[in-house]
Amino acid sequence: MKLALMLNVVDPTVGGVLIMGDRGTGKSVAVRAMVDLLPEIEVAAGDPFNSHPTDPKLMGPDALQRFRAGEQLPVERVPTPLVELPLGATEDRICGTIDIEKALQEGVKAYEPGLLAKANRGILYVDEVNLLDDGLVDVVLDSAASGVNTVEREGVSIAHPARFIMIGSGNPQEGELRPQLLDRFGMSVNVTTMPSIASRTRMVMDRLAFEKDPDAFCAAAEEEQVQLRARLTAATERLEQVRMADGLRLQISEVCSLLDVDGIRGDMTVNKAATALAALEARDEVTPADVQRVIALCLNHRMRKDPLDPIDSGTKVALGVQRIFNPRKAQEEAARKKKQAEEAAAAAKASKKKGSWGGLP
Repeated sequence: MKLALMLNVVDPTVGGVLIMGDRGTGKSVAVRAMVDLLPEIEVAAGDPFNSHPTDPKLMGPDALQRFRAGEQLPVERVPTPLVELPLGATEDRICGTIDIEKALQEGVKAYEPGLLAKANRGILYVDEVNLLDDGLVDVVLDSAASGVNTVEREGVSIAHPARFIMIGSGNPQEGELRPQLLDRFGMSVNVTTMPSIASRTRMVMDRLAFEKDPDAFCAAAEEEQVQLRARLTAATERLEQVRMADGLRLQISEVCSLLDVDGIRGDMTVNKAATALAALEARDEVTPADVQRVIALCLNHRMRKDPLDPIDSGTKVALGVQRIFNPRKAQEEAARKKKQAEEAAAAAKASKKKGSWGGLP
C-alpha cells in the first residue's frame, strides 16, 4: 500500500490507487498521512482552482484570462490539497454549479467551483468508493483520466483543469466495483490485518502513544518524515532521466497479452510505475526486477474474474511474469508439477485393491 502511494506521488500520471481491505487496517490513515510527505506548491494567490502561476495548462479560467492578457499573477505557497469526497455529495457539489448569490445580487451568471476544482494539483480521496453512486464515480474517474472537468448546466459552460491523484478505499465485504471502474484506477492493493504479533503490538503501541500526546509522537517521527519527503522530491526530479529498454517494454506487453488484459491501460501503468520505482530508488535505468515488483499492483484488478476459477488473479500474474521473464524456470516448474501429478496418480492406482472398479482392465 505504501509503495503504491509513493509511486503515485513520484509520478501522478500513474493513475491513482484503489485500496481494498478489512476494516481497521489503516487505509484512511495512510492516505491522509500522504499530505505531510508532499511539498508545498506554488499557486496563483486567491485562485479557487489552485492555478499554476506560469503554466497555462494548469490554470483556471480567470487566471488563464489574466495570464494571456499579460498580467503577472501573484504567487503564494500552500500545502498540497487533500480533498475528501463524502458519500452524500451531489454531482453539483463535485463538479460545481451556478453561483446563486451572484445571480441574485448582481444578476450575472457565475460559476461556483466544486470539489474537483479544489483537488486540482492535489489528492482526491474517496473513502468507501464501492458505496458511492455509480454516476458520481463515472464523473470523478472521467475527470481524473482526462485532467479536465467540463460543466454544462443552467446556461453555464466552463472547463477547468482537474489534475489530481485519485485514491479510493473500501471494504470488499460491502460490495465490489464494476470492472469498467476498476480499470480506471492505475494501481490496486488488497490490505489485510498483519498476522505478525510483533507488528500488531508495535501498531497498538504507536496508536496509544499518538492518542496520549500527538505532538510528541509527531516530533519523534519528524526526522524520518523529512528523509522520506526528501527522497520523494529527489525521485520526482529524477523521473525524467530514467530510461527503460525497448525489450523490457516488449516483455511487459507480452505479459499483458498472455494474461488477456483488455486495453492498453495496464501496459501503460506498468511502464510508468516501474519507471517511478527506479526513480524512487535513485537509479536511471529500469530493471526487470522493478517490473516484477509493480506489475501485480497494476494488473490484479484488471484480470477477468471467474468465480469458479481456483487460481486467483495474483497467482495468474505471477505465473505470467515467470513465463515471460524466466521461461526456463517456468518450464522446470511445469515439469516438476507434471511429475508430481504422475507420481500421485501411480500411487493412487497402486493403492487400489485388485478386483475393485479402479483395478479392472
